[in-house]
Amino acid sequence: MAFELPALPYAKDALAPHISEETLDFHYGKHHNTYVVNLNKLVEGTENENKSLEDLIKASAGDASKAGVFNNAAQIWNHTFYWNCMKPNGGGKPSGKVLEMIEAAFGSYDKFREEFKNACVTQFGSGWGWLVLDGDKMAIMKTPNADLPMAHGKKALLTCDVWEHAYYIDFRNRRPDYVDTFLDHLVNWEWVESQL
Repeated sequence: MAFELPALPYAKDALAPHISEETLDFHYGKHHNTYVVNLNKLVEGTENENKSLEDLIKASAGDASKAGVFNNAAQIWNHTFYWNCMKPNGGGKPSGKVLEMIEAAFGSYDKFREEFKNACVTQFGSGWGWLVLDGDKMAIMKTPNADLPMAHGKKALLTCDVWEHAYYIDFRNRRPDYVDTFLDHLVNWEWVESQL
């Protein structure tokens, strides 16, 4: 059973003007798709070819001999999760259970926003900023390259992709502006709540 590129949850131009159709053409159509193609080549004809992404990630995390499988499987998972973390006319302050949990963990939405942005902006090189469930409490973490919360026993709730290909067409080298835009105009808080 070959892995397939999952459909985007919206049209390629739906996040404009914040994230352009051109960015999604490259980021989704080229980068995300390449991870799918590469993973299929790596697992074809092996004991791994019928495993789920999650099983491949857990079985290969931290094993240098399985880095290719881990990197491609995790990047497919990370990107699929990231697309769902955004929606047209999203962003801003959440409400309901998500807001209650953010306020319990960080003191206020503004403090959460500050800490999440800081994690995204200070992730050196390529990687991801995350809002996670660590036990029963929300926390923020950042991971390099393909690494993800699942490999550390935590549950992902929200992610911002800070690999340059996620924002360079639209924001050039202005990662802080991209993260502000993500938080203010794109976050799909209903998706975050669905992950609780």
